[in-house]
Amino acid sequence: MRVSPDAQDISMSTERYHNQFTISWDRLHRDVRMLCHQLVGRDFKGIVAVTRGGLIPAALIARELDIRLIDTVCIKSYEHMEQSGINVLKGIDHDGDGWLLVDDLVDTGKTAGAVREMLPRAHFVTIYAKPEGRPMVDQYLTEVAQDTWIQFPWDMGVSFVEPLVDQLRTRKE
Repeated sequence: MRVSPDAQDISMSTERYHNQFTISWDRLHRDVRMLCHQLVGRDFKGIVAVTRGGLIPAALIARELDIRLIDTVCIKSYEHMEQSGINVLKGIDHDGDGWLLVDDLVDTGKTAGAVREMLPRAHFVTIYAKPEGRPMVDQYLTEVAQDTWIQFPWDMGVSFVEPLVDQLRTRKE
């Protein structure tokens, strides 16, 4: 399913991202449940979460599909918004046969390619997919434009915003 996010032009620290797509906790949970509707009825041995982004979706999927066994593949490929080399911090000792491999997003496909090499027989799902990385996964829920930076809820904080009328009143005083 292709969804055009409510993206806005913003100033990014890199030339690569021109739009932003903010995911709320509610939206993430709703999107994971929608993906689970497509997975229900399949029998998986367990879940392998790609850390860090895949941890929360994997936990939600485990709940929805009643899967109790969760493992991780730990890979570092980003420093904030800049993609760097693939650094495998923790691999896995099987080929993924019968396992559900979960990540939050497939972007360029570089991280997904490394994970695919480790677990070639796993069923690989992501919640969000960009065109360059989309061929690396078996299933995804929402396509996002390649030039869009996704703001996940675990990367954001909630803070008080003073009402406009109070802001204006303070400026006049």
